[in-house]
Amino acid sequence: MTAETISRLRISLDDIRPEIWRVVEIQTSASLKAVHDVIQAAMGWQDYHLWEFDAGGCRYGLPDPEWPIDDLAAAKNTKLASLIELGVTTMTYTYDMGDDWRHTIVIQPLETGDAKVNYPRFIAGLRRCPPEDVGGLLGFETFLEVIADTAHLEHREVLRWYGKPYEPEDMAELAAKRRIGVIARRRVAARTAAAKRKSSAAGVG
Repeated sequence: MTAETISRLRISLDDIRPEIWRVVEIQTSASLKAVHDVIQAAMGWQDYHLWEFDAGGCRYGLPDPEWPIDDLAAAKNTKLASLIELGVTTMTYTYDMGDDWRHTIVIQPLETGDAKVNYPRFIAGLRRCPPEDVGGLLGFETFLEVIADTAHLEHREVLRWYGKPYEPEDMAELAAKRRIGVIARRRVAARTAAAKRKSSAAGVG
């Protein structure tokens, strides 16, 4: 396995204090669709909703042929490296256009990756992300108040809705590492399969 060029991405959920953040390492050859997958895994989102990136004055997402948006480019066709080459050092990632969760992504300096490491990988982070469909920033604030107050009239109902205790300081790091590890293993498997196909084709030729 050869070393890859990688970048550290620092992902911060906007307008929430204390800050909810993650740091991951990802190969610069990754598409923005792959970056989306890593953000979802690192933050703990469930990938239920629409999303898009805003980088260098352009928007990237998943264009819908039935509902074309002229200025929305396909994220799967854009490499992280191409943005870095254009001088992009920060970008915005929005998840769930209803709840409007905006993330600031800081693209940190390039490094040569460890040839023994399968990328992407999780590095660090703090605090748990909001629940899906909680109602945006205001809904999340209300959720935190209710879930922390066992005497609140809506506490049991909100706890039942969420389905389990919510610990805002517990970012579930092991689970995040496992989710990103699955992405890394799938990528290795895909590269191995592609190499075998190329080798077989060369042998036939």
